[in-house]
Formats: sequence, structure tokens, C-alpha cells
Amino acid sequence: MPDKEKLAQTMRIDLIPDVPEKPAAGKKRRMVITSSTRTRRAKAKTAELDTDSRYNELLQSVYDAALICDLDGNIVDANARAIEFLLYKRGDLTEMTIFDVISGADESLIKTLCDNLEEERYTLIQAYCRRKNATVFPAEIAVNKLNLGTTHLCFFIRDITWRRQAEAMLRTEHNAIQNAYNGIAVTDIEAKLEYVNPAVARMWGYEDAEELLTTDVRDLLCDVDKASEMIGTVMGDGEDWTGEMRACDSNGREFDVAISAVCNRNSDGEIVGVVFSLADISDRKVAEAAARENEKHRVMLESLGAACHHLGQPATVLLANLGIIQKKLNSGDEVLPKLVDSSIDAVKTLGKILRKLNAVNEYKTTHYLGNEDNEGEGSRILEI
Repeated sequence: MPDKEKLAQTMRIDLIPDVPEKPAAGKKRRMVITSSTRTRRAKAKTAELDTDSRYNELLQSVYDAALICDLDGNIVDANARAIEFLLYKRGDLTEMTIFDVISGADESLIKTLCDNLEEERYTLIQAYCRRKNATVFPAEIAVNKLNLGTTHLCFFIRDITWRRQAEAMLRTEHNAIQNAYNGIAVTDIEAKLEYVNPAVARMWGYEDAEELLTTDVRDLLCDVDKASEMIGTVMGDGEDWTGEMRACDSNGREFDVAISAVCNRNSDGEIVGVVFSLADISDRKVAEAAARENEKHRVMLESLGAACHHLGQPATVLLANLGIIQKKLNSGDEVLPKLVDSSIDAVKTLGKILRKLNAVNEYKTTHYLGNEDNEGEGSRILEI
């Protein structure tokens, strides 16, 4: 390691006010110092300001709000950005202390900063800052030592309201995805899984979602060719894809999954992968198959009832006519009465069968003539 280089630490301090929305002036608040992160820095030569104009020009050009304080916390200078953030006039600020601006700060903060800045380049503070109108905003504050003849502290204040809101929104979205019933998966440009939520792991029979990472998404689906075509449509043509495919879980069980796939793009609009929304539809498929089977049985039973109705009318007429013929037979031929009696018995049997058929309310079949060896559809008849 070169002699002029030095290993430095960046201390981060979180100041937590009791009530950020309505801070009480002068009330002591607790200060939390979190673990530090290490950076490398080279020794820099002390640069002296040639004139006050160069100092003022630099101060006013800083993007962040800048407050210059002495070692007692008294504000001695401020830039235009600080006036814009805090809504005070410059003269008002120079009559205040840094403790009036940073909610939760007290004299112990100055001591902590001075001790840390003896060896380090700067210290970061996460805190709330108070405006003149008594509102507060979350801020990230970088503190440096500044040599203006005597040692001063320079507080660079950045409003991180939008960052906090974005982080809160990201946390909300992450929690929503993590707890979603449907599976969410994200792949890279090579169709390797980069992220899966717990629902995907459950669908494919894994205990930990991380077990699926780096897996090719096509390996989770039964029809690899169709899966490749889907990925080509999304990443090659930039089009959305929606459909259903068969999948195979870690235990070899096949199930139906509904897939919606869209492009995942970076901030430049370039396609960097695919986002999948996945839903196990096996139960729905079973229910749909049962509904189709029930509908088939319903149609058959209605057709059977109609057939019974149409066959019953001529059977009734035939039975009546045979009865009349039987009564009027005066011939001595013994064969004719037997034929008539046999016909009447057949018609009565037909009537009994029609009544049974008309009373059928469930479509069930049985083996034709007791032939249980032949399982073909042609070997089964309706059971009545």
C-alpha cells in the first residue's frame, strides 16, 4: 500500500426524533451510531482559498444545502440552497444553531463529529430537518471539517423525501410480490431465473425459492419447443405472450399452468429478460372436464327421455290393436292366438323398458351380455 494512502472509515449516524412531525424545541433526543463502512482515500493536500469570492462562489454552487458551523454548533454561513430548503432568510440562519435545524441533535453530536473527523474525511447523518414553517423532511447530511482560519464544520444537507417514498413503494411492491398467490418469476436474457417468489417454489415443489435460481425456465415446462417459441416471441419480437402449458414439478408430477410473459426492460428501454406471471390451473382443468362430462350426460339423458316419449306412443297403439284382434279372432287356427299373445307380451315388456328408461336420472353403463373382458365402448350399454 502506498505511504500516502490511508484506510478510512465513514461513520453513519441516525438521529431519531421523538415525534418528527411536531418536534419539541430543546428536548433531548437519542442518537444512534450504526456500524461504519470502510473506504479508501489518499491524503489530500490542504487547499487554501485565495479569496472570499472563491469561497462564496464554491459555497453557492453546491447542489446540497450547506450550513457552516463553528464547534459550538452556531451557524456562521449558509448557501442559497439552504435558504430554499429551510425557508429561513440568511440573517435568520446565522442567528441559529445546527441543533435548531436538525431534529434530535444536541451538543453531543458536535463532540461525536469532531472525534470522528479527526481521522476520517466525513460523517454521514440520517435525520429529519426542521423548516421555518415547523414542517420536517428526511435528510441525508454529510459533515466535513473546514479550515477557515479556525476549524469549522460544514453540513451538506440533501432532502431525501422522494427517495424515502420510492423505497417505501419498493418495499410495498416487494411484499406484495412475495405474498402473492400467483407465481412471479424473472429471467435474464438467456432465460435463466434471476428471481422467483415463494408461490413459484410451492408450485414446483421446492422448499426454498433460491433453489430455482439460475435454472432455465424452459426446464420447468414439459413442451420445450413451445417454451422456446414463447421466449422467442417475447424477447425476439418484444410481444406479450399469454397461454397455457403443461409443467413438471420436482417430483415428476405434471400439472397445468397459465402463463403470462412480458419483456423486462432496463432504464434505456433495452430488453434484459422476461417477467412471468404463473398460475396453477390444474383444479380448474379438472372442474372444466367434470362440467363437460356432466353436460354430456345431461344431453344423453334428455335425448333418452325424448326417445322414450316417441317410442311409447306407437307401442301403446300396437298394444291396443293387438288386444282388439285377440278378441275378434273366431278362427279355429290355434297359431294366430299364440302369435297375438306373444306380440302382446313383447309390447308389455317394451312398455316396462320404456318406463325404466324414462325414470333414469344418472348416465351409467354396464358390460353388454356380461362381457367384462372387452372394455371397448361398443361392449357397454346403458344400465337401467
